[in-house]
Amino acid sequence: MSISKKYGRTYHYPFSPGTTSDDRINHNYWEDVRQLSQLVHTEKLDGENNCLSRYGVFARSHAAPTVSAWTQNIRARWASIQHDLGDLEIFGENVFAIHSIEYKKLDHHFYVFAVRQLDMWLSWEEVKFYASLFDFPTVPELGVVSPDDQQQFGDEVLLLANAGSDLDSWDTITQEPCSREGIVSRNIGAFGVSDFEHHVLKYVRKGHVKTDEHWTRNWRRAKLIHEQRQSR
Repeated sequence: MSISKKYGRTYHYPFSPGTTSDDRINHNYWEDVRQLSQLVHTEKLDGENNCLSRYGVFARSHAAPTVSAWTQNIRARWASIQHDLGDLEIFGENVFAIHSIEYKKLDHHFYVFAVRQLDMWLSWEEVKFYASLFDFPTVPELGVVSPDDQQQFGDEVLLLANAGSDLDSWDTITQEPCSREGIVSRNIGAFGVSDFEHHVLKYVRKGHVKTDEHWTRNWRRAKLIHEQRQSR
């Protein structure tokens, strides 16, 4: 039995090229989007989804806390805040280990993108508040929109997705600058956990995964921006 509920499965936009056979697509996404007064687009970072709750640090499985080597840093940070979390669950992208994208402008290894409290996903403003309270950055915010035209909305998502990362993204295979892994669009307000699929969408670039089954044995730690400067 899981200690807590996993982060909801995020449905893809129909025009997201990075889908795989087990991904889900919201073909009627515009019917959901048009019901929302505002959405915020954020950058989808290439890392591991980690959840910090009073019970520990969780990765893909919420049956037991993670003990992976690349979460040692965030687990140490969790130990200092665990008694202050209460019923908050903080979800963030752990970029301590390099996956398919290497970021050259990291000022932290953990970027918050959502906060859950009991049966509610908190508003984006509350996410930013709690991230700041616990001294974490949030994932890059790319824009707040009030959707009223489907074509314009889709064009904006594509434009954002095809740009480079705010954290300076480089392809680990080609060693060349690359586009963001993707975009996550969410209702800027709070919403119920059971309604997640109607309030959050994502766009993922084609062929974004460059890692293989040997990744866990050969992973590398991502350098922070001050370390990048010192190594030049």
